[in-house]
Amino acid sequence: MAAFRYTHAVVSRLPNSLENHGNIDLEEAKKQHENYVRLLREIGLDVIELPPDESLPECVFVEDTAVVCNGTALIARPGAAHRTQEVETIRVVLKKELGLPIIEISDAQARLEGGDVLFTGREFFVGISQATNEAGARAVASAFPEYPCTPIKVPESKHLKSFITMGGPDLLCVGSGKEAQEVLKRMEREATFSYGIIILPEDEAANVLYINNTLVHRSVEEIPLSVKVFSEKIDYPRRPIKISQLASKSNGLTSSCILVRRTRHLRNL
Repeated sequence: MAAFRYTHAVVSRLPNSLENHGNIDLEEAKKQHENYVRLLREIGLDVIELPPDESLPECVFVEDTAVVCNGTALIARPGAAHRTQEVETIRVVLKKELGLPIIEISDAQARLEGGDVLFTGREFFVGISQATNEAGARAVASAFPEYPCTPIKVPESKHLKSFITMGGPDLLCVGSGKEAQEVLKRMEREATFSYGIIILPEDEAANVLYINNTLVHRSVEEIPLSVKVFSEKIDYPRRPIKISQLASKSNGLTSSCILVRRTRHLRNL
């Protein structure tokens, strides 16, 4: 499915100031991030790597700054005012370096973070959370009118993609915990299309990346029970990776990249 074919990824290196945001092993986090970026390149992506910005402790979590679909970027509006500069940085990269058309959110009341936006390849689900509101969901619907777009209530302190991500074409990965299953039930009630579902024993295993026919998931050391499920259910290439330090401050694997498909680049493949 073309929805999960990508040519580029935008990432940001970790600032030392992330250490001030609670319990994190900064050196281990940097090592994990280097391996993460290497893996993205090995999958075949051109990676644009931004330098760390010490004034923006959360700049490594680029996912929240934009929603990119079909070569168009909707610039997000994070709920936390201190993350506004992160958005400005990513806007420049998407527009100047990647040449993407940019859509801005016009509603001043809208709040939107990319970690709450799940694109299935057929429709959007937008988590209504502490960071994203109904006006933010409407902005996604307006930016990408060719797809159904459904708001889904999630526990306030988390993003939608903490609970559910795409593990393949028409395949949802979801944790087995009570909150994750409640979010799944809301999605199933509202979905326009039907999806296969993999239920994972560890909730933190549900945040995966499906890129160019490869499933990237957390390592066996981090999610031993779920890796067994992946090995039984997934018949395309899998790449496990350690992400524990970054995941302790974010949704997990999706949080540290923005994936982009440039169509003119694809034609040259």
